[in-house]
Amino acid sequence: MTLLRARPTEFPIDMPSQTLGRSVAVSARRPTSGMWRKLFILVSSLALTAWATYEMHEVLSVSGLTLLEWALLAIFAINIVWVCYAFVNATMGFFSALGSLMKKPRGDAGPDLRNTRTVIAFPIYNESVEHIFGTVLATAQMMSGAPGRFDCFILSDTTDPDVALAEEAAFERIRQQSPSDVRVWYRRRTINHHRKAGNIRDFVTRWGGRYDYMIVYDADSYMERDTLLELVRQMEEAPRTGLIQTIPQLVGAESLFARIQQFAAALYGPVLGHGIAWWAQKEGNFWGHNAIIRVRAMASAAGLPELPGRAPFGGHILSHDFVEAALLRRAGWNVEIKPALSGSFEQGPPTIIDLVIRDRRWCQGNMQHMLVLLKTRGLAWTSRFHLITGIFSYLSSPLWLVFITVGMALSLQNSFMRPSYFGDGFSLFPTWPVIDSVRALNLFIVTMVILFAPKIYGLIYGLISPLWRRQVGLFRTTLGVVTETLLSVLIAPIMMVTQTSAVISVLTGRDSGWSPQKRTEDGYSLMATLRHSAPAMTLGVVLSVAAMIISPVYAAWLAPATIGLILSVPLSYWTAKRSAGQGFRKAGALVSPAEVVLPASFAAAQEAQHVFADLRPGDLYSLLLDQVKQQRRCALVDTHWSLARNEVHTPLALARARTETAESAAEYVASLSKGEKIALLNSCRDLASVSSVFASSSRPLSPSVQSGGHLMPAGTAHDRSA
Repeated sequence: MTLLRARPTEFPIDMPSQTLGRSVAVSARRPTSGMWRKLFILVSSLALTAWATYEMHEVLSVSGLTLLEWALLAIFAINIVWVCYAFVNATMGFFSALGSLMKKPRGDAGPDLRNTRTVIAFPIYNESVEHIFGTVLATAQMMSGAPGRFDCFILSDTTDPDVALAEEAAFERIRQQSPSDVRVWYRRRTINHHRKAGNIRDFVTRWGGRYDYMIVYDADSYMERDTLLELVRQMEEAPRTGLIQTIPQLVGAESLFARIQQFAAALYGPVLGHGIAWWAQKEGNFWGHNAIIRVRAMASAAGLPELPGRAPFGGHILSHDFVEAALLRRAGWNVEIKPALSGSFEQGPPTIIDLVIRDRRWCQGNMQHMLVLLKTRGLAWTSRFHLITGIFSYLSSPLWLVFITVGMALSLQNSFMRPSYFGDGFSLFPTWPVIDSVRALNLFIVTMVILFAPKIYGLIYGLISPLWRRQVGLFRTTLGVVTETLLSVLIAPIMMVTQTSAVISVLTGRDSGWSPQKRTEDGYSLMATLRHSAPAMTLGVVLSVAAMIISPVYAAWLAPATIGLILSVPLSYWTAKRSAGQGFRKAGALVSPAEVVLPASFAAAQEAQHVFADLRPGDLYSLLLDQVKQQRRCALVDTHWSLARNEVHTPLALARARTETAESAAEYVASLSKGEKIALLNSCRDLASVSSVFASSSRPLSPSVQSGGHLMPAGTAHDRSA
């Protein structure tokens, strides 16, 4: 019997955990970034913040500041600094993006890639087998004949036994379909230490020596052939570069919410990405996927340690990508963002609820960065700023909610003082005797301009870009910006509440766990939507009632925030629907280039899914009763168990023990938990041992079992420790 070889020969390299509390030696040859750009961003943001804070102070200090007014001013200053930075970053990104439109593509062929070895890594966790293996097959076929050596390596962290068996069946099929010059490999980890970061680390320490570069995909990533080759070329040209990050565009959106995100990423993403790349230069960031990494640089400089304490702040680092980028730069490697490099795509969450679930995990990871900032020495200040922006992207939501609450308390206080400060006529702001209404109006107008400037820049960019003019057109681009802005204004308060809830959850010590991201677009039931959106809806009603008690004018002023909260249930339910998304597409709204002309990589991946549509993977029960099947699949099973000497893997030990009480194979399988099932599937020796228990009983078995042999894998780490 010919066994399918699932993994290449190991070529291990060391990846030591980095010491956070001690600086490392940095090469004197490390290229430096231009300091003036960073100073420009910093000084401009702080100057604009100082002006806005001064104007707010003048608004409130007509008759002296009360304690509540001082609190309001302090919270305003903290919030507005983030808004001012976003404005300055978008402004510089806008001019940089316009400049990139005028650049001519490189004419030279670049460096010779024939001697390079690159692995395209696919870390997955309980994903749709049809979806992910379609992407892998399409990628392998796309890279056939490319200069240099490319391998595709599926790094599974799957813990669902049914999905694991489906992956094995899909791998057998993909090896029949993949080209001979692009090998596809498969490894499923037996123990999921440190989640995705641990998955990548396991690969690097066992096979990293085989490859010069690693291109990391997410489960919903797609990249064009030319983009992959250009990434390798740029790494070959820059021996001091450790990582190059692309700016992924969204693709494949069907629900209305996904289309909103896809349009925004396509139009505003280049502006914001060019801004970050302009000032960060060689001290960029890493977003975990759609990037190329120099394998030996990551191994030597970016091994993540565990943080002291328990989750949610301690333990393994969830948002590993920001920290890995910071450690690479600390060790002297360049980390670059390439916004002008097109052909990089991913899919976004299809619903508000799915975004909230993902955001909860990201929130915990970003809050952990507080501890990283406190404990890590030797980080570049730009890397520290990347970490701070990640933290503040979540802290800004509770701060804005506090700002609204303090403002309401101040209004309530003033409304019950004589004389009445809310007249019968309409005015944008409550007519408090303690504020300067003219300054307040001017500050409001300037703040709105700053807030919406990135969207205006995106519109101008779209109207100028040949790609947008050719594939979308001027009218549909303008209509898309108006539509996206209106819908985003309604959705923003919902995200403010959900992110505030996530921050509170983390700060009170609740761990997010690790659940796979939902990638299908079938929405949620009305009751499920109501359950998820009830807090936001309740807060919207409370704020509206309180504002009406103060004054109808104040309620109207607060309406942009409260309307979205009150409508959170219908908004979440409606925007999750494919039908709503298709309706907007037919109307010509929220159209982006990636849906007018589908990227070749995405179209090929969708087409390749049919190869796996008729998979009929077995189950643990039928496998248990067929030792021939056991022997055939054993080459697919990774025999590496990352256990200390004499350490016992509890789920596997329990699976062994349950054979003592089960009277039949069916009863035995029914008694196992998912964790015990996957542990048994990950151990050929124990599966064969359990199988022999039931094969030796008086119950009749299938002919294949009666004629099958007893398989015992060769000595491994499993043999001595599991």
